[in-house]
Amino acid sequence: MSLSAMMSVSLSGMQAQQTRLAASANNVANAMTPAYDRLETSFASTEPGGVTASVAPSGDETYADTSNVDLASEMLSVAESEIGFKANSAVWETGAEIWDVLMSIKRD
Repeated sequence: MSLSAMMSVSLSGMQAQQTRLAASANNVANAMTPAYDRLETSFASTEPGGVTASVAPSGDETYADTSNVDLASEMLSVAESEIGFKANSAVWETGAEIWDVLMSIKRD
């Protein structure tokens, strides 16, 4: 895998985690909204590498006086998003450092 492909994969991972975090934030903001159907994030791999995230209503049963948002699950999703973003960020930073080393070798 090339250096640019590695950085592209990590970028797609960070974007997917950002989408997941936005969906969780929307769910928390609407937790007290009557009949609100929480959003779920699905991940899919892309070719030649990377990931994409899509958001859709859960389709679970809702009631006229409450939503189907579980705040504990949403907080877990936020924590998982943070961990995934940090992991992809570390890959991106490593790629940038390797790129800097390669550029300094080329100049010398």
